[in-house]
Amino acid sequence: MSSSTLLVLSNPTGSHLRLLDRLPPETRIIAGDQIEMFREAAGTADAMLNCFVKLDLFRAVFLMAPNLRWVHSLSAGVENTLFPELVASAIPLTNARGVFSRSLGEFVITAALYFDKNIAQMKRQQQEGRWASMEVEELHGKTMGIVSYGTIGRCCAHLAKAFGMRVLATRRQPELSGSDPLLDAVFAPAQLGEMMAQSDFVVVCSPLTAGTRGMIGATELARMKPEAVFMNVGRGPVVVESALIEVLREGRIRGAALDVFDHEPLPSGHPFYSLENVLLSPHSADHTPGWSDSSMEFFVENFERYTRGEPLENLVDKKEGY
Repeated sequence: MSSSTLLVLSNPTGSHLRLLDRLPPETRIIAGDQIEMFREAAGTADAMLNCFVKLDLFRAVFLMAPNLRWVHSLSAGVENTLFPELVASAIPLTNARGVFSRSLGEFVITAALYFDKNIAQMKRQQQEGRWASMEVEELHGKTMGIVSYGTIGRCCAHLAKAFGMRVLATRRQPELSGSDPLLDAVFAPAQLGEMMAQSDFVVVCSPLTAGTRGMIGATELARMKPEAVFMNVGRGPVVVESALIEVLREGRIRGAALDVFDHEPLPSGHPFYSLENVLLSPHSADHTPGWSDSSMEFFVENFERYTRGEPLENLVDKKEGY
């Protein structure tokens, strides 16, 4: 393949940009976060990399580049990447699916241990200088139900199995996981409530699409056991936030561990801040040292496939939204 012109939509001071030095030396790279920076090169660009810029800038530059052959998102979620012209085009879109999954799986297990080992009460007693015996629980023998069994869900399942847990999951095509050794049962989306009713920990790993927005509301949450914990490491709007706040306030479930929210940053005074049965992460459960570098390294590997004319990894179904 001849040399490429790559448009990189990014804060130009981002440390992850240094990894672009690994691209073939003949690659022409234009990086920035202002539309004026791309006007000259957009007409000849054949590849575009979106590094977490706002959708309006991404769309504007895309429309200036009629010869694009590939677009990549440094993020795993693409709800802030898709727009009608990109969806309708034949241009392939890839993303960072799977790059951050291991850390998210570890957060899920951490949260499960936080509740079962009564960490919050331990810390309160320590701060109060008070010694009071307490009971703790084991993860062994409990059931984790995973909503949307993708790369994040598989990492959760792998760790849950290491603790001797029973693992259930939902996915659009349950037959694809019928022989998965990590799963004890697989459910279709229509059976979500049934799975949630059996679970001690409900873990949402769903991307945000038209079909998943508001997927878990009051009806679904009402199926949970009173002693169960709800977790979300997918996308905030998959859950009806007001319904979750209500069941938590009323103590109809044990608690929640949340990494994602309807609005981020979570506004000051939001109910989640004051609910003692909620563990909050500021959408940082996958922000390990060098997390953006890991995503950029995957892009560099995919760029090598692109220049060799090989199939790209992590192709996104643009109509489905993931």
